[in-house]
Amino acid sequence: MLSPKRTKYRKRQRGVMKGSATRCNTVAFGEFALVALELHWIDSRQIEAARIAMTRHCKRAGKVWIRIFPDIPYTKKPAETRMGKGKGSPEKWVAAVKPGTVMFELAGVDIDLARRAMELASSKLPIKTKFVSKHGER
Repeated sequence: MLSPKRTKYRKRQRGVMKGSATRCNTVAFGEFALVALELHWIDSRQIEAARIAMTRHCKRAGKVWIRIFPDIPYTKKPAETRMGKGKGSPEKWVAAVKPGTVMFELAGVDIDLARRAMELASSKLPIKTKFVSKHGER
């Protein structure tokens, strides 16, 4: 699973996510892409599950690029713990995804195979997504 090798701080505040993606919003490396339509935090396990679904359907043909990286620590307090006593321990790593973010790219396969692979990957993610092509075919 993806996670940073090291970070400056172990825990971090959640912040406010709003607006649409201004970076990572064009197909840069591959021919086909999976684009987010909603605002959400994507877990490293979900990214890995989507990657595995894509590569297995393509039978390891073509090349896959993962354009998002889980660099935000997600903390959680244990069950049945009283309020207070500080912030919880880091549980998992998440990537902040805004609408318009290109999450995965794929090249070296035909459009029908790419579309089906991206549909399988999309089913592993908790958000609505859209399949796009670099050349504009739908």
